[in-house]
Amino acid sequence: MAKERHPSIQTGPPRPEAAQTLLALLHAQGEVARLSEREQLYSSLLDSVNAVLWAFDWETRQVLYVSPAYERIFGRPASLVMADYNEWRDAIHPDDLDYAERSLAQVLLQGTVEDREYRIINGAGEVRWLSDKCYINQQREGERVIIVGIAEDITEKKQLEGELQRLATTDVLTQSSNRRHFFECAQQAFDRAREDGTPMAFLLLDIDDFKHINDSYGHPEGDQVLQRIADSGKAVLRRGDLFGRIGGEEFAAVFPGCTAQVAEQIAERLQREIQRLSFTYGQQTYGVTVSQGLTELSDQDTDLDNLFGRADAAMYQAKRQGKNQIVRG
Repeated sequence: MAKERHPSIQTGPPRPEAAQTLLALLHAQGEVARLSEREQLYSSLLDSVNAVLWAFDWETRQVLYVSPAYERIFGRPASLVMADYNEWRDAIHPDDLDYAERSLAQVLLQGTVEDREYRIINGAGEVRWLSDKCYINQQREGERVIIVGIAEDITEKKQLEGELQRLATTDVLTQSSNRRHFFECAQQAFDRAREDGTPMAFLLLDIDDFKHINDSYGHPEGDQVLQRIADSGKAVLRRGDLFGRIGGEEFAAVFPGCTAQVAEQIAERLQREIQRLSFTYGQQTYGVTVSQGLTELSDQDTDLDNLFGRADAAMYQAKRQGKNQIVRG
């Protein structure tokens, strides 16, 4: 006797519409998985980038997006800047705020600004340098203006640049300006004084009998003398004056906006400060003196070399007259 087939149980291949539904479901699950993987990949990439990706609505002054690096670089919660753009403004170094805002506005005219560099003060109170490039993301006329950008922390690069600049412009032994940098700055001061019609004084200073110090006590002792005299120069000179070591035992100073009378008072203070220095070698104590030549800018001076030449001649006259004195030339 034949077995009776239950009407609800389907045998044989599935109906075509059921197969299509199953395939669609499997395809959808695959798309979801791929989207999830892609989202995880994007998230991982954004986490690894040490720069802040950001988007800003120009009209509403609203930050639309900041990447995870914002909290690492700014040291502040991202939720605060998303709620109030002033959080970003308040983090900018006060001396750089005007520039940061003006350079951001330039993107409206140029479409892109790639040379913005400014400082921020992060949540820990540290000063950081940012290179902040920005672009307009407006596709069609009439659409709202969205500015997007990438702010990279370049603090280490700036520190390296500063150190290289210091090495290029500083005398290694005395930490004062080296000859090349001193004369570059002196030339700029000379040009400004000529253009503005303001006074300027030039001073040369040479250590008396320095060869005797090196021969008697050794070069390390001579190096200490140079360092102490450089320290005295930096302590006595005014803010804005230039001071540098331009030769073995020779130093120079430029006094912008200063007459020879006022510059001579400063040179006298420096002379007294150096005379008070005391050095010890073994059981022996000794001091040092300097000879100084001073001159000022005149209407006939067309070149910095004119001042340098007169100051040099005055300094050698001070040597011939017995040393340890100031001669004006």
